[in-house]
Amino acid sequence: MTSTERQSRLPNPSLLIPELKDIGGALYRAAGNGSIPQSTISLVQLRAGQLTGSTYLTVLHTGNLRAAGATEEAITALPSWRDAPYFTDAERVALELLEAVLTPNPTGERVPDDLYARATQHYDDKALATLIMAIGQVCFFLPLALIGKPLPGVSPAEQWRA
Repeated sequence: MTSTERQSRLPNPSLLIPELKDIGGALYRAAGNGSIPQSTISLVQLRAGQLTGSTYLTVLHTGNLRAAGATEEAITALPSWRDAPYFTDAERVALELLEAVLTPNPTGERVPDDLYARATQHYDDKALATLIMAIGQVCFFLPLALIGKPLPGVSPAEQWRA
């Protein structure tokens, strides 16, 4: 199959479920309300793509990070963010929250009180709620990315068959 013959496994989901455009738009607006930097949102969403093995999401959010002005070093070091010198303390706690949500904790709750307390040191209530929405936004689209398997680097309008 040539690159021009490749297509997503799933027909365009917004044609199948027209409400998806409204839901996606609302999530985009909620996460992008300006109370946290776009670069933090993109870091969290790229890391979600890495953790779940979604090439589509990693390509998409790498591009978003570049557009937000992230350095190549920070993008490259994201898998090893815990000891990489490229991230702020606020970004680190955001990444830790994401990983707590997406990975089991065999010794206790996923988001313990001490992690929440550290998050409140960097984010006010609105910013923390926005960060939660940014995590929710990427988690909402994860099944479409993993099951529907859209083509990495190809816009939705260009790739989904009707």
